Amino acid sequence: MAEFPFLIQATDGAARTGVLQTARGDIRTPAFMPVGTVGTVKTLTTGQVKEAGADIILGNTYHLMLRPTPERLARLGGLHKFMGWAGPILTDSGGFQVMSLSKIRRINEEAVTFQSHIDGSRHVLSPERSIEIQADLIGSDIVMQLDECVSWPAEEARAAEAMRLSARWAARCKTAFGEREGQALFGIQQGSTIEALRKESSERLTEIGFDGYAIGGLAVGEGHAAMCEVLDYASAMLPARRPRYLMGVGNPIDIVEAVARGVDMFDCVLPTRSGRHGQAWTWDGPITLKSARFAEDETPLDADSDCPASRDYSKAYLHHLVKAEEILGQVLLSWHNIAFYQAMMAQIRAAIAEGRFDAWRAAFKARQAR
Repeated sequence: MAEFPFLIQATDGAARTGVLQTARGDIRTPAFMPVGTVGTVKTLTTGQVKEAGADIILGNTYHLMLRPTPERLARLGGLHKFMGWAGPILTDSGGFQVMSLSKIRRINEEAVTFQSHIDGSRHVLSPERSIEIQADLIGSDIVMQLDECVSWPAEEARAAEAMRLSARWAARCKTAFGEREGQALFGIQQGSTIEALRKESSERLTEIGFDGYAIGGLAVGEGHAAMCEVLDYASAMLPARRPRYLMGVGNPIDIVEAVARGVDMFDCVLPTRSGRHGQAWTWDGPITLKSARFAEDETPLDADSDCPASRDYSKAYLHHLVKAEEILGQVLLSWHNIAFYQAMMAQIRAAIAEGRFDAWRAAFKARQAR
């Protein structure tokens, strides 16, 4: 297995900042990965995403396997070439979407069989097929193991069953992945909100050995407090010298609290989804531009930002675009939100490096709570 060097440059309590080095460029951590579900970060060009400060984006295996199909992507040179993104790409395994979106699914030891939510066509996704799609056809830089994620609340027996199936699938993914140059494979810790199951999952994954480790099965309904309680122990169960990735978590407060507990990587559709629905994330919390109070507000979202969407347009204009349902409003707010998230991550990295993360965290939370 080709290992990506992960250089931890500074720590502040459990929080750490560093660089994950890949063949397509460095990923500064803690990192937020914009989600490019079907080969696009919705409403934005790859140039805008890069300009906003993103080092890496995420693609969704489930969606890409349904359209344009991984075989077509391979014929067209892989996802990087297809969408015009030169930096690293992480792809999820497809398992979560199979569980949440497919019309009919059946899981057994060998694979999950499901029907497409688009046209009802039948597909089989095994650990080996997931690796083939991600590593060989899509051309991902960071490949995720196929796992089974259960919703919350989950009975202990059901959570244990899914965790152990995920661990067996992890071993099959590792075998299928083999030795690859310039690509990395991450395992996924499962176990719901049950500490003993998280511990067992971590031990089994560590024994197999991965380039990085994800924390799965959170942000599935358990709430902020329960998520933090799990992260109090779940992060530390994973190898300290490997990157830790909290899957699908994107609320800024959740990200900050996870960083405080030793997490390095994040992804979520929240910034672009919020932007498409007229919401902007700011240092003083989220605001809804449709509100009449912005109808004649001549101030920008962030006068100090390097992002044109944040700096060069008034809230009054953005209010008008949202009310008029103009596409440009969705573009500008999504661009602003992605830039805000990247600016937040940059401030987190600087605060950790300078040994003042706790103070930054407290001030950030206070402003977000206004």
